[in-house]
Formats: sequence, structure tokens, C-alpha cells
Amino acid sequence: MPKTIHVLAFANVQLLDVTGPLQVFASANDIAAQRGLPRPYAPTVIAEGGGAVMSSAGLAMLAEPLPVGPSDTLIIAGGWGAYAAAEAPALVGWIRQHAARSRRVASVCTGAFVLAASGWLDGRRVVTHWTRCEQLAREHPQLRVEANPIFINDGPVWTSAGVTAGIDLSLALVEADLGRAMALEVARQLVVFLKRPGGQSQFSVTLDLQQQGQRFDALHGWIAEHLTLDLSIAILAQQAGMSERSFIRHYRAETGQTPARAIELIRVETARRLLSDTSLAIKRIAGQCGFGSEETLRRSFLRAMGVTPQVYRERFSRAPQGQHTWES
Repeated sequence: MPKTIHVLAFANVQLLDVTGPLQVFASANDIAAQRGLPRPYAPTVIAEGGGAVMSSAGLAMLAEPLPVGPSDTLIIAGGWGAYAAAEAPALVGWIRQHAARSRRVASVCTGAFVLAASGWLDGRRVVTHWTRCEQLAREHPQLRVEANPIFINDGPVWTSAGVTAGIDLSLALVEADLGRAMALEVARQLVVFLKRPGGQSQFSVTLDLQQQGQRFDALHGWIAEHLTLDLSIAILAQQAGMSERSFIRHYRAETGQTPARAIELIRVETARRLLSDTSLAIKRIAGQCGFGSEETLRRSFLRAMGVTPQVYRERFSRAPQGQHTWES
């Protein structure tokens, strides 16, 4: 029998928190059907009372009533309506009871607030959207909130960061059920070029630097396109149209990073994409990213990602064609 996947929605739910996970499981069904295999999942949107549920994007969804029977996987979506849902006693009580009868339970983005209200996150490592981590920790001090990961798996409970991270979480659930090859096949079908690991930062280095220091947006873009050049302070200051002393002072004040550290992180981020999306030799990747040697890349990568480039590639690159462990 296909595994029942129930995605809980409510008024003002974030649309992609619902449709992102649904499409991951639907795509797994499509791939199975193409190979003459039974569909592995039965995904359904559910809501209290059933019927039309209006998302915060202005698009309504038709939901089934809350199920009486158990779910294989219960996923709580997020969005602006999550805070009201977390204060709805009947809904929170249903989640508390239903989660106990489910094989696993998950939340996407601020759905963690709803799941936390049910008590199912007590004492666990959890994550939510990075802008709401402090609030979640403050309102639920019994949780171990981590601001950085894309998603976290703690026993039968999974939580994810904001919006598109629900797709990453769902791919991880597919991998747990059907194997890595199937999860990567789904990712390719959805044109998700990089299947991000749970421990990866919620936001890119370049985006984070731009958020903190808009004054240097153009410089960061230029750095990303010229990683093999001499990126000394003198060159960067000239590119920014500033004196070296002024550049160093203002850059650190606005981004919270030294120029050297920012360049290292941008290079690591570029290397990470090449390790995941290409079969280039690590030595060649080191050269393309501006690292002086493969060993320099290894040290920088280990410092930023917690694993070596080789281990990262083994875990997160595309699986060789023909490996379909999910079929067994």
C-alpha cells in the first residue's frame, strides 16, 4: 500500500509550504509509474473541517477533513496563519493525538510553532525560518532551536527552515524511504540542481553578505565572477572606489566579515556547487575557485562545511546512472 502523506493546511498558509512537499511525493509517484512500479505515496492536503483553504498568496486549495485513521507521515505547513493555528485548541489537540499514531511527523518553516504547541518538539533539536528562530526559542524554551540548518531529523520528528526548505526536507524523506537514487531522480525532475544537505546554511554566503552590506553588492558579484584573480585588499579597494584603509574599515563594519574571510566563503560556496553538479576533479575545482592548491581547498572547505570536499561529493553528488536502490 502507498504511504499516506498528509499535509496540514490552514487559513493564510504559505502556498509553497504545501505544494512543494506535495510535488516531491507526486514526482516520486510519476517516476514509479513510468517504470511500471506501484506508486509509493498517497499525498493529500488536509485541514480542520475540510473544504477550501485560502493561502496567503490568494490561491485557495481544496482540502480533505482531518483523517481519523493514522498517517504514515504528517507534515505541518507554515505561513502567517501558523500563529493562529498554534492557538487553536482543537487543532493542536488533534495534532498531539494524531502524531502519536503516525510513523513520523514534520514541519515546514513556521509550522514548527504549531507542532511545538502540541508538545511534539519538546526536548528536540529543531529549526524554522531563520527570521523566526529567536521567537521560537523564546516562546518554547524546552526546544533546542538551531538557526543554521536547512532541516533537522531528530528521531521520528523532522523540522525544516523556510519555504523552499520544505522541498529539501521532502527529498530527504523520499531518500529515507526509497533510497538516494530515487531522491536524486526526483530532484532532477523538479530541476532542483542541488539537493542540499540538512546541515547546509539556510541562505547563501553571497546573499548573506548582500543582506548585511548592500554598499558592497556590486563588489561581491564581481568577486564571484573573478575568483581566480588576485583579490588583494589593494585590488578590492580599487574595485570599490575607496582607499585601502577606508575599504577595510567600512567592509568589516557593514558585513561583519573581513574581506579575506568573505572571499574564502564565496570560493567554498562555488566549490560546493561544482562538487555537487559536476564530475570535475577536485584539483581542477580548486583551481577554478581560486584556491592555490587542492590542500588549501580542503582546509577551507572543512572549516566552512564541517566535511572534506571528497566526503561532501560522495554524499551529495548525483548518483551513477543505473543505481535504483529504491526499487528493492
